Amino acid sequence: MNPRVVNVTCHNDYTLSLVFSNGETRHFDASSYLDYPAFHLLRNAPYFLQGKVAHGTVAWPNEEDFCPDTLYLESKPVVGNEGSLAA
Repeated sequence: MNPRVVNVTCHNDYTLSLVFSNGETRHFDASSYLDYPAFHLLRNAPYFLQGKVAHGTVAWPNEEDFCPDTLYLESKPVVGNEGSLAA
């Protein structure tokens, strides 16, 4: 089983900075998913920024979410200071 999300920062460019339960910080680009009907609401940048950690993944108010395995397997590791999730 892949690690689960414990912290997320959503960005205006439809990317997510993620911290996983194994301590890894990774970067996920959600933009390629926005054409799928299930993710159309996420095209609205202010709405996209409302993503929160829920049950080991990232979810939005209208119950859109990504499979936590997708977030882990399709994200890229962050090296150095880029991994900072400071607000």
